[in-house]
Amino acid sequence: VLGCIHYAESVENVDIPYRRVLVTGATGLLGRAVYKEFQNNAWHALGCGYRRAQPRFLRCNLTDEDAVRAVVQDFQPHVIVHCAAERRPDVVEHHTEAALNLNVHASGTLAKEAAGIFLIYISTDYVFDGRNPPYGENDAPNPLNVYGKSKLEGEREVLRHSPGAAVLRVPILYGEVERVDESAVTVLWDKVQEGAESCSVEHCQQRFPTYVNDVARDPSIRGIFHYSGKEQMTKYEMACAIADAFNLPSSHLIPMTEQPAGAGAQRPQNAQLECSRLELLGLGVEPIPFKTAVRDSLWPFLYDKRWRQTVFH
Repeated sequence: VLGCIHYAESVENVDIPYRRVLVTGATGLLGRAVYKEFQNNAWHALGCGYRRAQPRFLRCNLTDEDAVRAVVQDFQPHVIVHCAAERRPDVVEHHTEAALNLNVHASGTLAKEAAGIFLIYISTDYVFDGRNPPYGENDAPNPLNVYGKSKLEGEREVLRHSPGAAVLRVPILYGEVERVDESAVTVLWDKVQEGAESCSVEHCQQRFPTYVNDVARDPSIRGIFHYSGKEQMTKYEMACAIADAFNLPSSHLIPMTEQPAGAGAQRPQNAQLECSRLELLGLGVEPIPFKTAVRDSLWPFLYDKRWRQTVFH
């Protein structure tokens, strides 16, 4: 994300001595990484959130058009990175109206207020149905669930109101979580550490777990772009890799090769993103290996802190 700003500045000859960036969803997993990356690169960053915002970030209800307008007009950012979203597919299925308000309508409002501001909208691989991977930026979306549909509509709203915006689609994310259930990757940690009891782990859908710190560094410019980790694995394979990263046993993990009835929102089988558009521009970020990044993300949650000595030394 930060790289896209540097690239845009080099193309447009922009020289801003005191650059301001507004990060929505700054309390979330990706938003925190993006906010930190901008701060570390001498930007004046303002993060906004809602339930978890204060005291560190500005509390702002993005579904309130007047509140959004006030924040943009008061802060006058040069860049907006829109990370805020309801990202949990099963929650979106059951609380559709609230999710659409945030994922679609709030995105449109932000794009309307972003006249003259470079806006980056974070989207998802779930805009694709997963039947014919890999997917390029110009491939026709066909989301299977309401979450994917809402993010696709959000993309369209953003580009309709702010044609100069950038849309960055990313897959399943993980990173330095505040709770292990903050990511669909790190939530596997409890199953990995439950070594005494057997537990089933989904082994049907192919995923490309992507480290939020890589996304925060990833460059793009205008239009639709893809960024993804390169390691393909099911959740069962992720859990086994997590166990291996911490020298923990994995024999208690049982691969579940069929989706149980009532498993929630339908997910794509394999929505691999083809990322050559960034690479052709010479702007791709080489992902940090999964085992390295997931170890950095999860070591604070070790039951037995003595494991750190065997893992890290």
